[in-house]
Amino acid sequence: MTKTPSSLLERLRQPFDPEAWAHFVALYTPLIYCWARRIGLQEPDADDLVQNVFVTLLQVLPTFAYDRQQSFRKWLRTVTMNRWRKDRNRLADRRCVSQDGQPEAAAADDNLEACWEAEYREHVVAQALRLMHSDFEETTWKACWETAAVGRAAADVAAELCLTVGAVYAAKFRVLNRLRRELEGLLD
Repeated sequence: MTKTPSSLLERLRQPFDPEAWAHFVALYTPLIYCWARRIGLQEPDADDLVQNVFVTLLQVLPTFAYDRQQSFRKWLRTVTMNRWRKDRNRLADRRCVSQDGQPEAAAADDNLEACWEAEYREHVVAQALRLMHSDFEETTWKACWETAAVGRAAADVAAELCLTVGAVYAAKFRVLNRLRRELEGLLD
């Protein structure tokens, strides 16, 4: 397990924490790419936008002060959309177009707000779980997964894994507690 100061966002404020940046990039690259595709960018342009967003984040996050009253995901989406607009304006000949060849207006569509929120939450939790999986023994992971995600009774999971019911609850607590720490400030 890695040593984690209060949150990933705090770790990114350190002068140079390659482990924190690698974790952040692994967590957010697929999401930013998905957002880029959702606004209509083709694969190479989506890859470019992701790269440009991370260049911006490298400059901004070391001085970023997280406000618990604000939403990190909205801020990140705003950074992504502003970078897209900046790149689009600079490279007008490589615009985002829809299937019929018309300029895409999805970036301003308020209907996407709920979709973006759900997509963000699902993605960040799934990525964090995927990245954390190797930090736990398989029995601990499975005990948590089966009770928390699948919804099985602790007694059934305990019998299957040759654990006590208390050990199943302890495993679930450890994994979910770590997940809460990993996601601190990212889902508010």
